[in-house]
Amino acid sequence: MFSPVLLNCRLIFACIVNIRIPKMEACCLKVLLHEMSWTEAKEYFERNDVAIIPVGSNEQHGPHNPLGTDHFIAKALAEEVAKRTGVLCVQVVPFGVSSHHKQFWGTISIRPETLQEYVKDVCLSLNYYGVKKIVIVNGHGGNFNALIDLARKLRENGIFISVFQWWPAASKLLPELFKPDERRHACAEETSMNLLLHPELVDMTRAVDDLPRESVLQTEGVGLPFDTIDYTSWGVFGRSKTASAEKGKHVFEAVVEELSRHVNALKSAKIEELMQKSKI
Repeated sequence: MFSPVLLNCRLIFACIVNIRIPKMEACCLKVLLHEMSWTEAKEYFERNDVAIIPVGSNEQHGPHNPLGTDHFIAKALAEEVAKRTGVLCVQVVPFGVSSHHKQFWGTISIRPETLQEYVKDVCLSLNYYGVKKIVIVNGHGGNFNALIDLARKLRENGIFISVFQWWPAASKLLPELFKPDERRHACAEETSMNLLLHPELVDMTRAVDDLPRESVLQTEGVGLPFDTIDYTSWGVFGRSKTASAEKGKHVFEAVVEELSRHVNALKSAKIEELMQKSKI
């Protein structure tokens, strides 16, 4: 807080040199909705029609990674992109569709329709304030079908939603950084992101390399209703011991740059061009 003496001196100096005094407010624009006041939120929504929603899960990621891996990563990516693009980011949705991991202690799963209704209500709340374009940063593959189905439904109501997943982007952007069996669930790629973002929550002394078991029923083109436990006793689908924070840094930066490009492109896009086309 400025003292009266300091403030008066500042005013006198400004008059002498004929400069404009900036407002005494935060030097950086806030982009996280939960950190804003309602008046700050009003100022954002009056100027912008784009928002970011991170979505994750609370599920097992091997004996060495935290259960919150998916929402930690989604939150970190979304918030960093929000800071770089100036687009508002809401709080992370921490639970997802994870019933296939339920045999591993601590996994919390919600039904696909529950996830859809939750995210739908968030989107409709944002839309009430004028948001028409939304980027969902999804940290868990099990959420994808529910989220893209919701996106199609809300497009009919004038809301355009894109669903971004970081691991397909990373495999395209950095194909040589990890081998295929290091990019799977709870393996070196995810573990490297955790070592970068939350090293205090990772116990590499418990990391395992555990290639998934194959089923005699496995056939190209056939889907099987198996759970994770049917393939691995540790919840790891490959190699995790080769993880490092340095690798995580490469992934994080590459993904943030790619996602920032997408968000900026969506900011510039006209909503009319994104809406569902009428029948032929």
